[in-house]
Amino acid sequence: MLHIIWDTRGYFFWLLAVSLFCWILERLAPWRPEQKAFRKQIGQDLFFLIFNGHYAGVLIAYLSNYLIQQMNHLLSGWRVPPPESIHLLAGSPLWAQFIIFLVSKDLLEWCVHNLLHRVPWLWEFHKLHHSIVELDWIGNMRFHWMEIVVYKSITYLPLVMFGVNGDVILWIAVASTLIGHLNHANLKIDWWIFRYILNSPRFHVWHHDVILHGEHGKNFGIVFSLWDWLFGTAYMPAEEEQPTRLGFEGMEKFPEGFLPRLIHPLGSSLRQG
Repeated sequence: MLHIIWDTRGYFFWLLAVSLFCWILERLAPWRPEQKAFRKQIGQDLFFLIFNGHYAGVLIAYLSNYLIQQMNHLLSGWRVPPPESIHLLAGSPLWAQFIIFLVSKDLLEWCVHNLLHRVPWLWEFHKLHHSIVELDWIGNMRFHWMEIVVYKSITYLPLVMFGVNGDVILWIAVASTLIGHLNHANLKIDWWIFRYILNSPRFHVWHHDVILHGEHGKNFGIVFSLWDWLFGTAYMPAEEEQPTRLGFEGMEKFPEGFLPRLIHPLGSSLRQG
């Protein structure tokens, strides 16, 4: 376990470092001073931080590697090269790989996030993320493991063909986690003139408003707010305003226990199907 935590080449070390950084920022300059650090259900969110931040990814990686091998075996029978052998960015500078991959990945994930709100059976899984009523940095990690499956399944083929360097993948993962933590943090940040490009706590808090401000909600950006401004899904009122209540309509019927929260979406999705 220790080698996982302290290996600075691994994502889990940086997840803990970024988490500690955001926790300190919230203690120094909280947007909502009355909000406590150890709030209700913090224990559940600590589990989600560790499980979703490391172990779920490892388990899903093992399964996906097997499925990818089967797919590549099938493609070889048709004399089609495996997608990961295409390497569109091979030979490109690392900074170019970083920018192209990050922007492409974020646009695809913006689309997936839209689907999570628009497709009823996907929304059943996404409800867990929106069940948080006191938004802070660790809320970034409260999500159902099925969301990882959905995101990875939809974005795998277009992204793997870039053939990006492994270090670049790690840098992007760390940067995305930092922005994700900050977006959910109890901090009054809007990035000033860059607010129309980069997501922020002041922008993202309205995504968690119990009032949708649109048929399926607003502010779906992950790293960049740019997509919401471009595609008409942005909502950002006056600087001092905050939502009066976070969550979603009908949340009183959503279970509060840890295991029921993981099981509930599975049953609801089957009924929807």
